[in-house]
Amino acid sequence: MMFDASRTTNADFPRIAADIVDRARPLPTATLHEAGGKIGALPSAIRSMISGLGVVGPALTVHSPGADNLWLHRALEIARPGDVMIVHVSGAYDFGYWGEVMSTAAKARGLAGLVIDGCVRDGDLLEDVGVPVFARGLSMRGTGKDFGAVGWIGAPLLMGQVVVNAGDLIVGDADGVVSLPRGTATEVIDASIAREAAEQGQIKRLEAGETTMSIFGFHR
Repeated sequence: MMFDASRTTNADFPRIAADIVDRARPLPTATLHEAGGKIGALPSAIRSMISGLGVVGPALTVHSPGADNLWLHRALEIARPGDVMIVHVSGAYDFGYWGEVMSTAAKARGLAGLVIDGCVRDGDLLEDVGVPVFARGLSMRGTGKDFGAVGWIGAPLLMGQVVVNAGDLIVGDADGVVSLPRGTATEVIDASIAREAAEQGQIKRLEAGETTMSIFGFHR
């Protein structure tokens, strides 16, 4: 029996503003996480599959049945340019949910990247296509396409201990992926810029010969 995907698909959720995305682009994930009060860190197992490519943009959330990637294809069809597809795979990590074909489709759609709590495949070819991919690793195991299975697009996801809502700000780099709530992202970015400036001052002091113990007041 076929499930009507439109029942659990929301493509018109509010997205983080483009100017906020641009302000976040140069900021490290670790800084955003720390400056926001140690929030938003997705599971550390989710890492960049393409060296040197980061990702920034509004979350297009996808809750997929395990070992099935039909809902990822559905999300690609409704994705808007700049979206970051973020996928929960229902705990079935060890399957290749995404590969060269889907990365090529994502590039044509203008997707900013993929963040998936599972595996992908075609590792060398993903790098050739050039769409940023963050995943738990590589797996050659194929997925199915169950037209009767229930999934969700544009609904909240629980990734590790972080609730990701559609439209939230997703930032990924070599250190991992952080999710910032759409409503407070501006404040976190402001605090992150100030933190980066302070760290540059600390680095200059260290280069001049001061110690971390004196700079941070660790002497008691």
